[in-house]
Parts: sequence; structure tokens; C-alpha cells
Amino acid sequence: MNKPELLVTPNSVDAILPLAEAGADAFVIGEQRYGLRLAGEFNREEVKKAIELAHSLGKKVYVAMNAIFHNDRANELDDYVAFLQEANCDAIIFGDPAVLMAVRQKAPTMPLHWNTETTATNYFTCNYWGKRGAVRAVLARELNMDAIIEIKENAEVAIEVQVHGMTCMFQSKRPLLGHYFEYQGKAMEVENRQQEQSMLLHDKERGNKYPIYEDENGTHIMSPNDICIIDELQEIIEAGIDSFKIDGVLHSPEYLLEVTKLYRQAIDLCAEEPEQYEEVKDELLEKVEAIQPKHRPLDTGFFFKETVY
Repeated sequence: MNKPELLVTPNSVDAILPLAEAGADAFVIGEQRYGLRLAGEFNREEVKKAIELAHSLGKKVYVAMNAIFHNDRANELDDYVAFLQEANCDAIIFGDPAVLMAVRQKAPTMPLHWNTETTATNYFTCNYWGKRGAVRAVLARELNMDAIIEIKENAEVAIEVQVHGMTCMFQSKRPLLGHYFEYQGKAMEVENRQQEQSMLLHDKERGNKYPIYEDENGTHIMSPNDICIIDELQEIIEAGIDSFKIDGVLHSPEYLLEVTKLYRQAIDLCAEEPEQYEEVKDELLEKVEAIQPKHRPLDTGFFFKETVY
């Protein structure tokens, strides 16, 4: 049985070595000017260092260029793509066709991963982008297990699925937090807003707390729970899903490291010794629950729900 890639989102260059030693196969990095909801901010020099370090460890680095681009920023894409080609990144993550056009101009051999977060909901669309240069599709988080498996059976591109972490519920290009703090007569630097991990919207009626932060791409409201299917991997491993993503946005480096270790163990056991995986999967879930922030319960997302689309 083929093992899926274990894809992790580090928050700094310093996190790459311990995450690689913990079992990560690949990393998603980038800077918020071009990528959405990254676990950490990597300037150009840090992108180069991260790629060099990961490659020295036999790992891959994918750079996110999946932001929502207006004309001013779209005009910068050629230059950034050329930089990534020179830096030898392993793939570019994109959602906007403007990135695809820039890659065709400046890096025609660069692999592309199509990721719009919400619209990768059927294999026809995955194959559409595959015919235009994408080698991978990142599926929407709102799909259930049956839909994911059906897409994999019919897709002509590799398929990536998020197995752990929070998801985005709302994004606005407006600086809503900045406006709020200005209204309160307070100042808050935009680059610090993502670091405020305790900033939550409280829904007393449902008992939920939604993380909220702001960056160059606007305001982001995240899910109240973290996806966790460490004890439900067998079906999607057997289906041949190509990449499992652990999203570390708004989590500490220590938390991400421990979760990576646990998923590495789970994937290896499930692929190589499925009977033993069945014996220990509940224990693995308990270990994740033990380090989970108290205000962020774990659930299985939409994997076992009716697809909402």
C-alpha cells in the first residue's frame, strides 16, 4: 500500500529540521502578500533558506501563491515566480489563473498545485486544471469521505486532503480588526495580528469560540474546532490519496511538532501494519487530545457528514 505524503506548515525556518525529523515529507511556506493563511511568514531570504534546508534533508517545499490578487499585486507575479524558479522550489500552490499565466511565462516546467480552498469539489474541475498544467488538486474541506474517494478514483491529478487543523469560515479583504481597534481608540500593528492567538469571537448560543486574525489579505475567521482524523485514516489511505496535510495555522511550533510525530506513526502503521493501527488508533487520538488547546475541541470535520455543497 502506497503511503501518502505527510505535508506540514512550519511557522519558521527553524521549525523545518525538527519537523523533518518528526516525519514530515514536505512543507508549505510563503509570504502573506502572495499566500493565504500561512502558519508563518517567510520572506524571500527565508524561502531560499527553507528550500535549501529541506532539500538537504530529502524533503520538498511548496510555496503558496493562492491569495486573492488585484491588478497591483497581479503585476508582481512574474517576478515572484522567477524568484521561486531560481530558488528551486518543488511546486507553486495557486488558485488564480494569473499565477498560471506567470508560471507559463517565467517557469514553464514548475509543478503547480491547484488550491482554491472551496471550489475543488468534483473531479471534472480537478481534471480541468490538470489539463492546464496542475499536477495536484487540493480538495475543499467541506467534502465527505465518499466524495473524496470518488474524486480520487476519477482524478487525473494527485489529490491532497487536509487531515488535521482548523479551516477558514470567513474572509474579508477589509481590515475589520484594524477598524474595530481604531474605533476603540487603540492601535494594533497589522503584522502582529496573526500572532494574537487568544483573539476569539464568542458564540454564547452555541458555546463556540472562533479564532480571528488579520493580515495583508484581510480578516480571517476560523472554525471553532480542529479537524482530526488520526484514528480514521485507513479508508483514505486505501483509496490512494496522495498527500495528507496538517495545517498549523495559529498553533504553536511545539504542538505542530507533536502532532506531526503522531500522524507519522499513524500513517506508517496504517500502511504497513493495519491490524496494529486498529489496536493503537484510539491511543493516538487520546495523545492528540491531551495536547489540544482547551478552547479548540477536535472533530472529524465533514468527513462523515453529508457534503454541504
